Amino acid sequence: MTSGSEGLAFPDGFFARADETNDAEFYAFPRYVTHIDDGAIDAVGALYADLEVRGDVLDLMGSWVSHFRLTPDALTVLGMNADELAANRQARSWVVHDLNADPSLPFDDDAFDHATCCVSVDYLTRPVEVFRDVARVVRAGGVFVCTFSNRLFPTKAIRGWLASESTTHRQIVAGYFDAAGRYEPSTTRECATPPGSDPLYAAWAAVR
Repeated sequence: MTSGSEGLAFPDGFFARADETNDAEFYAFPRYVTHIDDGAIDAVGALYADLEVRGDVLDLMGSWVSHFRLTPDALTVLGMNADELAANRQARSWVVHDLNADPSLPFDDDAFDHATCCVSVDYLTRPVEVFRDVARVVRAGGVFVCTFSNRLFPTKAIRGWLASESTTHRQIVAGYFDAAGRYEPSTTRECATPPGSDPLYAAWAAVR
């Protein structure tokens, strides 16, 4: 487990992608898949439980499943495909919103206790702006938890992510927290998964 980003810089072209077409087109049809296997999914749920992510929770870049062991009191899921979001049984409400087109979240200040982003942070082209706005909508002391693995849509992931290793991925997300300037020092972890399962990594920080 490590803390901070160790001064990681984001060079020109870091946030470029092979496919720069409108993301709404890419996500126009639903994909009822989980992207990570059962072992990694269980690790996501274990981390949420360990960090006590409950109450009013915002799940960013979500889909038809959110991987909570215990459903939060009020889960709002924000994603790109309405059919997927409507199928999420843990969600109390859902919103279609493209964070790459508009990193401003359509919610009031201090609207949530915590926020999560599961295996999608690698697609953000304006992550620091998104992380900064997450801190606006999450109440002070709440955590923003990002989990990620080695599975992704390579044409939509940013080039900086594709060109780096798993250890660096943890530093990249920690760097987003640092650059946003609204969080306590971040923590990263390689989460335990069963032998042969997908790896799972996490980075999180509390809102100041």
